[in-house]
This record gives sequence, C-alpha cells and structure tokens, in this order.
Amino acid sequence: QVQLVESGGGLVQAGGSLRLSCAISGHTYNRDTMGWFRQAPGKEREFVAAINWSGITTFYTNSVRGRFTISKDNAKNTIDLQMDSLKPEDTAVYYCAVSEDDYLPIRRVDYLGQGTQVTVSS
Repeated sequence: QVQLVESGGGLVQAGGSLRLSCAISGHTYNRDTMGWFRQAPGKEREFVAAINWSGITTFYTNSVRGRFTISKDNAKNTIDLQMDSLKPEDTAVYYCAVSEDDYLPIRRVDYLGQGTQVTVSS
C-alpha cells in the first residue's frame, strides 16, 4: 500500500521560509513524477511544483517560480519543498503527490498525501 506522509507545515510571517518534506513508502515504480499541490480555503486544488524520476527536471507554477525549490532524495524516497519569501497568498493545505505518468507538470495524480497546513501571516 502506497503511503505519502507530509511534514514541515506551520505558521510563518510573510517573507519567511518553511521546508516541507514528504516520505513515500510502498511505491516501487521508478520512473514516476513527484510533486506538490495546494488547496486554499474556498479554492480548487492547484499544482505547485514537480520533479521527474531522475531529479534532473523540475517544473513550477508561475506564482512560486523563483521562490520555491523542489528536490528529491531517491535513496530515502523523499521529496522536499523549500519555500522562501512566503506570501499570505501561499496559505493553503499542501499535498504531496505521485504520478506514474512520466510527464511534467503533473497531469494525473495517482497517489496523494493527507496534506499539511501552511499559514503565512501578513
């Protein structure tokens, strides 16, 4: 059974930083794409960032490009999202995602974590 467990969310002031981590277990397909989505109150879930199976290629939504950095550790089977220069509009529940579709950005989510809350105060 595939499990994705996020950690690292919290409350931070605007301009601050947070680092999210996602531990993935029970998943054996090795050419998948991993990434992060977020959902703010009253809004639909949106794509944030993705990284391909090799860790070489990344893709970001325009609103976070230059502020967020996605990375992965294949040995530990984890992915991280470093979030800098946070803004109040980044406030959302952030979800870790895995797609067995070798394509960026993620167009099909096969596995999704439970989410971690990120709140940015102004």
